Amino acid sequence: MQTSAWLVGRCALILCALQLMDGAKGQKQCTETDYYFEYTECDSTGSRWRVAIPQIPGACTGLPAPVQGTECTFSCKAGEFLEMSAQECTQCAAGSYSLGSGIRFDQWDYMPIGFSSLATSLENSLPGYNSLTCNSSSWVPQGNYLESNRDECTVSLIYAVHLKKQGSVSFEYQYPDSNLLFEFFIQNDQCQEMDQSDDKKWLKLTKHGEWATHTVNLKSGTNILYWRTGGVTMGKKVVNPALLKNIHIEGVAYTSECFPCKPGSFSRVPGSSSCEPCPRDTYSGHGASSCTPCNTSTQYAAEGSSSCKDRPPCSMKDYFQIHTACDQERKTQVIYKWVEPKICLENVTGAVTLPPSGEREPCPPCNPGFYNNDTATCSQCPPGTFSDGMKPCQQCPAGSEPTLGYEYKWWNVLPSNMKTSCFNVGNSKCDSMNGWEVAGNHIQTGAGSSDNDYLILNLHVPGFKLPTSVSSHSGEEFGRITFEFETSCTADCELYFMMDVNRKSTKIVESWEKNKTRQTYTHIMTKNASVSYTWAFQRTNQASDIRQYVKDVARIYSITVSNAVDGASSGCRVCALGAQPSSSACVPCPPGHYIDASTSQCTECPPNTYLMPHAAPGPDACKSCGPSSKSDKEHSLCYSDCHFTYTEGNATLTFDFSSLGPVGSLMNGPSFTSKGTKYFHHFNISICGGKGQLAVCTDNVTDLSITDSQREKEGPNAITTFICQSTIIPASGRGFHTALSSQSINLADTFVGATVDDNLEGISVTPDLFPKTSKKVPDVNFYYRSLDTTSSCELGRSVVVRLRCNPDKSTTGELSVPSQCPAGTCDGCTFQFLWESSGACPTCTERDYHQIEGVCKGGNQDLLYVWNEPKLCMGGVTLPAKKTQACEGIEFWIQLGAGLGAFTAVLLVFLTCYFWKKNKRLEYKYSRLVMSANKECEMPVADSCAVMEGENEADMEDEVVYTKPSLFGKLKAIASKRNGDNYENVQLNSAHSKTLVWS
Repeated sequence: MQTSAWLVGRCALILCALQLMDGAKGQKQCTETDYYFEYTECDSTGSRWRVAIPQIPGACTGLPAPVQGTECTFSCKAGEFLEMSAQECTQCAAGSYSLGSGIRFDQWDYMPIGFSSLATSLENSLPGYNSLTCNSSSWVPQGNYLESNRDECTVSLIYAVHLKKQGSVSFEYQYPDSNLLFEFFIQNDQCQEMDQSDDKKWLKLTKHGEWATHTVNLKSGTNILYWRTGGVTMGKKVVNPALLKNIHIEGVAYTSECFPCKPGSFSRVPGSSSCEPCPRDTYSGHGASSCTPCNTSTQYAAEGSSSCKDRPPCSMKDYFQIHTACDQERKTQVIYKWVEPKICLENVTGAVTLPPSGEREPCPPCNPGFYNNDTATCSQCPPGTFSDGMKPCQQCPAGSEPTLGYEYKWWNVLPSNMKTSCFNVGNSKCDSMNGWEVAGNHIQTGAGSSDNDYLILNLHVPGFKLPTSVSSHSGEEFGRITFEFETSCTADCELYFMMDVNRKSTKIVESWEKNKTRQTYTHIMTKNASVSYTWAFQRTNQASDIRQYVKDVARIYSITVSNAVDGASSGCRVCALGAQPSSSACVPCPPGHYIDASTSQCTECPPNTYLMPHAAPGPDACKSCGPSSKSDKEHSLCYSDCHFTYTEGNATLTFDFSSLGPVGSLMNGPSFTSKGTKYFHHFNISICGGKGQLAVCTDNVTDLSITDSQREKEGPNAITTFICQSTIIPASGRGFHTALSSQSINLADTFVGATVDDNLEGISVTPDLFPKTSKKVPDVNFYYRSLDTTSSCELGRSVVVRLRCNPDKSTTGELSVPSQCPAGTCDGCTFQFLWESSGACPTCTERDYHQIEGVCKGGNQDLLYVWNEPKLCMGGVTLPAKKTQACEGIEFWIQLGAGLGAFTAVLLVFLTCYFWKKNKRLEYKYSRLVMSANKECEMPVADSCAVMEGENEADMEDEVVYTKPSLFGKLKAIASKRNGDNYENVQLNSAHSKTLVWS
């Protein structure tokens, strides 16, 4: 874009010059020094004109007339330039160079004209974050290369170029850290992105110290080149930056002049297309055709220097110690050497000299799997034999086989499958130096040439071979590497442990900063492939010409690799023998079988157990699965079959979690980094099923640079396990054109078991994180563990998924994390999730519904069945269908009541008549008794009939009760008076009453 503007300005300047040619009067005649030639823009036919442009407009007259120019696609070869007077290609002079139709940028002391570094606006960032924190993020010139930003800001390096014909752009880069996003793309002058495949757009990872070359074809016209980077730190330490150098663009317009060589370089012959750096202890200035030697007795100069420097006095930082290789007498000694190239002076005031060599000592023994035949070197034992390094090689006994691998614990010489190197991104001073030096019982970092050198140690393993008896084992471990190390530093040193599988890309497995005490680290290999393990140590990442931290050192005491296909054997292990009694050859065991030590036969593990790797032969190699879990057919892992049973008292609850689906997903957030970048944590969780139903997390940052054919061959860069986590950056959140998934980690590769308890095998649930809402149905806790250890989680990670019955949720349910720990973990090692779902409710039984009786109509009655509220069950039994049964309605009861009432009325009438008649007889007898009494009012002896049968005479003695006659009685009395009987009725309660009461 800037080149287009430059061309427009040139055209305007040419037009002005043509007008001045006509208007100049009385001025001096122009000479060749008063003007220069330039071409006009090409017309539609591809033609152009050569015109003369005055150095100072209007200063002279008589400029040469325009002439027909060369074709627009014309260009000179590399090492030549277009001489405009004759319009012919001419060789560049010594001390200069040209690229013909190309331009090159190989000096980065400052940002070249036309380049710009721009921090991209973060569309998903918090308000104010971009302006406050990303303005200082940029690509930084570092002399021989450009260095990208180290934070999570998105920064673009931009350069616009106008091509006269189709061309290309190539550049060298270093891209060692997958936590940095690095893409290269091209736009036209309409800001439309050119078509590019992903493998051309996304750059591939490189090893530490390795420069890779990337080339992309360009179309004619305006091309805007973008190198865009951005770290994915997510609160972690800064990332390693990307480095860029030697940008070469082909297809630009003609070159009308040659470029002088920069200081510290030269070109000795005419027609050079590049300049060479000056050798060590020489220097050169601008446009040099040769280099000038320094006075080496007092001065020195590094390769590519523009001046000489005085040699300082030698100090302890200028030498280092090494152990010599074993001689014919199996002796070694410590000797001291100057750091090369030696730049210090010994014979000056204050200088130190090399310490004397140490005494000759016996060499350490051979490493296990190697033997020595009284020679200076150790040799690997022949196949089928073993040795502990001190004894001769021996054959393994019958029923056993050698254990292949590497076991390096003695460091007299570097093993043949290891190599060491030194690398500095800014210079080549230490390219020929050893990065690490052997030291008897350990190997340690060398001196290097600068404090910011990368000191590299590499171990190559061509592949892995499982022992014969477990060759068909379906487990995930093919081998493991274990090393013991320590670091001793006074600066900000860092030790990297990296891995490159199938030469695909280098991945940083773990890193350690500053001082670390002696410790052991283990990494498990889950893929049978060729792998290179690399240790890289850097004392400081700050470049300096002064050595300050040469005594900062990393030491590795031992390195052990199991099951290496070309490894040596330090011992034998029991193997399974054939079924024939005379067989002595080892045979492979089927998956899930262990070796019975007593019979040397393969025996299948019991049901619901899994075969532990690296276990000793015998039944103890099979470990029982946890509660509510079962093993797969191969006995390689334990899993849940989605069924769970819980009994409390007389009640049994049965759960079926299959309706939750094979994998549950949770995207929590958003979260923001310190720079304001929005990101999400994405979790995939599988609670049921074996290997075929595990969760998968894919890292598309490295996949983007892989072609489809490579992806089909090597498979995606993904993690398959029970529970995994990825970091997701939205497509518009960083200026990149696709959503990014990175930092995929394995949270759980082992299912421990399922229970309602809050603790299982050392994994605990924090009840306060998810308070219970119901006591009727307990939460079911699924416990998981990851065996991968990290520097922050020495015992590995653990996960608890709590399944809770919630009838208001769908069957697939909803996953959530604790509100106090939005990342799913409060300590970084224990993750806890809540999965609420109606599918997490127990299976319905007869206890979960009740019966309702309907109204009886016409002798029939409906029986209905409804669920208990709230319904806390799922599936299982269904509600019984509506039933109808015979019943007795209200009409029957009315009829029955009427009949009973009529019967009662008839009975009362009968009893009334009966007692009335009986009372009449009594009254008659009594009246006769009164009439027969004597005149002296003495009561006659009562007739026995006056006492009713069953009456208690004692109760009635001496009691006279006067009763007022009723209306019926009064009528009778009136009738009696007429007959001359004048008396009142008196009821005597006793036959011997002594007192009478008269009215």
